[in-house]
Amino acid sequence: MSETKNLQWVRVAGLDELLEGRVQTITVGRLSLALTHFEGTYGALENACPHQGGPLGEGTIEGCYLRCPWHGWDFHPLTGKPPGGYDDGVKTYPTEVRDDGIYVGVPAEDARERTVSDVMVETMVNWGVTHVFGMVGHSNLGFADAMRVQEKAGKLKFIGIRHEGAAAFAASAFGKLTGRPGACFAIAGPGATNLYTGLWDAKVDRAPVLALTGQVDTQVLGPGAFQEVDLAAAFNAVAGWSQTVLHTSKHAELMNLACKHALQYREVAHLIFPNEVQEFVVEGAPASGPKGRLTPMDISPPAKSLAAALGLLRKAERPMIIVGHGAREGMDSIKKLAEDLSCPVVTTFKGKGLISDHDPHGCGVLGRSGTPVASWFMNECDLLLVFGASFSNHTGITPKKPIIQVDFDPWQLGRVHSVDVPVLGEITVTADLLRERLGAHQAKDQRSEIAERWKIWRSEKASRLEDERGGGVSSVAVFEAMNRKVPANAVIAVDVGNNTYSFGRYFECREQSVLMSGYLGSIGFGFPAAMGAWAAAPDRPIVCVSGDGGFGQYLGEITTAVKYGMNITHVLLNNSELGKISKEQRADHLEVWQTSLHNPNFAQFADNCGALGIRVTQSEDLDTALDKALTHDGPALVEVVADVSLI
Repeated sequence: MSETKNLQWVRVAGLDELLEGRVQTITVGRLSLALTHFEGTYGALENACPHQGGPLGEGTIEGCYLRCPWHGWDFHPLTGKPPGGYDDGVKTYPTEVRDDGIYVGVPAEDARERTVSDVMVETMVNWGVTHVFGMVGHSNLGFADAMRVQEKAGKLKFIGIRHEGAAAFAASAFGKLTGRPGACFAIAGPGATNLYTGLWDAKVDRAPVLALTGQVDTQVLGPGAFQEVDLAAAFNAVAGWSQTVLHTSKHAELMNLACKHALQYREVAHLIFPNEVQEFVVEGAPASGPKGRLTPMDISPPAKSLAAALGLLRKAERPMIIVGHGAREGMDSIKKLAEDLSCPVVTTFKGKGLISDHDPHGCGVLGRSGTPVASWFMNECDLLLVFGASFSNHTGITPKKPIIQVDFDPWQLGRVHSVDVPVLGEITVTADLLRERLGAHQAKDQRSEIAERWKIWRSEKASRLEDERGGGVSSVAVFEAMNRKVPANAVIAVDVGNNTYSFGRYFECREQSVLMSGYLGSIGFGFPAAMGAWAAAPDRPIVCVSGDGGFGQYLGEITTAVKYGMNITHVLLNNSELGKISKEQRADHLEVWQTSLHNPNFAQFADNCGALGIRVTQSEDLDTALDKALTHDGPALVEVVADVSLI
């Protein structure tokens, strides 16, 4: 038994709380103990079997011994010694029965020792990582404790999710919105593999993300331990950079490289933390940071490329500018160039909202999710000036018109098909140089045509509002109501499905930022992305748009939003069907099969979770519902019973 000198006595139970012959787990400071009541006497044992760490407080007292719940090894309930004279007993702590309860004497806690995890978390924070989305578990506890210290110091915020897939989507959305690394966190094995889809979303959409995964102890790595997955191999395809942290690693340097890679290449960087390495003590090891690690990316285009682009622009009578998500940091310069050219500006779907649909030059989205305004100008133009777009088949940028393509990534230039003038350069720098050197030009002023095409399209949308078939609220009614009610500075996270196509077509952006799963097109993205947006932009209204199929994938995360008081207004279009898939089956001349959904009343579900739930079955109730949801302090869900045939 431990010495009783210099002990702190802590009340751990009432006099009648623990019955004779029973054991329970108690926590004293950072100590976890097994409190026993055996033959009228109380004992306190270290709550970990010396073999595999089995929690003795979850065991049973059988006869004269406390049995480990994991593999049945026995220990005396008071002395901690095993039968048979073996020396693998457990440590004990003195107990006292006092008038007001049972007390255990424990030594004063030692000062917390600095660990590998402390060094790496501090370095991560120095690089500007402010939020981590994830789940704490048995193989990442050391790193979690280091994050706890930084959160207590006000330097980091941890958001505990219900499914690791939501953590990765939230981190991806955070990176897309801010340009800073979003971070996600999981245990070894299934926790790490659950991150995979969200990380692919970040990879293909060029969002900086830091993936932090636990791993089994290095001593059992290889033979196939419980929850062991070869994470280096598993993440090889999705992570642009991945390393395992070892006892002998240069720990701050590994985190430096991970953060640098995420920022510089706008990709996923991955660190693997074996369990015991996380709590390995490192004396005096300093953290590091980004100083001297990054250079400004203000890359000017080659003179020859710039001259060729200017030559085409000077000849064009009806140029059109197309902007993709990659142009988001250069929009001020692009808008000024559009003013000089008096030309239309359209966006890819991922670029929706980069220019207002009420701007004299804005023409909405081009492509399958787009407006007839944008497609009309695509047909009428004689030159395309494309900034930061990937030429996806979803957008449908025609190769039949002369094209100037500007991008900071040489791989993207002419990647899908050849272009007339590929220009390597940072978007803002290149747009400013084009504007500065363009001089006099003969381009037609197309602004009156832009206004006329919008007038035609808005008239068409108004006529579609009259189309009521009794099967629910139409999508055009939903998004016209959102046009009236969603604040101009909102961030809107959009899921995948018919709701997405309708959003692209009918919702008119002002200053809103739009987040979506672009190239991956992953259903389920919307609500986790809204959580990431809330963390990234807490002072802006956050709105989520999804269908019932998408929200069903991460239904439990509404409890996360309630827990952290996230002001998210979720507009849920419920048609009890995977409507987009039904539409594709019909287009393929197939029977509609296995696309129906059995749903709860989502508004009641939100209420049960502690959020505000509102159900709308008539279009005339949309404005009132949106007003109530947008002003609610906390998460709110507006469930719209939608007509699947009216998208």
